[in-house]
Amino acid sequence: MFLYRHFVPNLTIGAPVIESLRKHTKAYLDCHLMVTNPIDYVEPLGKAGASGFTFHVEVSKENWQELIQKIKLKGMRPGVALKPGTPIEEVYPLINSENPVEMVLVMTVEPGFGGQKFMPEMMEKVRMLRNKYPSLDIEVDGGLGPSTIDVAASAGANCIVAGSSVFGAPEPAAVISLMRKSVLENQEKC
Repeated sequence: MFLYRHFVPNLTIGAPVIESLRKHTKAYLDCHLMVTNPIDYVEPLGKAGASGFTFHVEVSKENWQELIQKIKLKGMRPGVALKPGTPIEEVYPLINSENPVEMVLVMTVEPGFGGQKFMPEMMEKVRMLRNKYPSLDIEVDGGLGPSTIDVAASAGANCIVAGSSVFGAPEPAAVISLMRKSVLENQEKC
């Protein structure tokens, strides 16, 4: 996952890095943009080879239909993210649209910096989405690791973003395997 951040204080990775990675992998390159004008990034990220383009509902209320259309025209999969304080109902129009988003990202920390504590109260949003949209991809980002994965997966999250818990682990592959197993086991229960 690659982040662009403008409504948070730090900036991570840009289109040139995505373009460089694309030359060496067919992996899904998921871009989460925390910017005030996400439409400005559709063209460069599409050209660079991004697979997914996730924008925040908080900054796209005026042009989300146009934004989703442009994302799809550039061959990317559109997703929408929401911060912890944003009501889940804000994303329903984007899912129910004629031209819908294909994934919802529920932030489980306040956007901005890695290593924050997981907010378990955000799992109610995940449960609400899973109950209302059984086949929707639901992603969670923030504070995910071995001690929180089961609660997220059992709530209905099927896409997990983990940074600090993986990159700070003595055995990153073991952490990834544990989280993947939890998600797969919980999907089978649904």
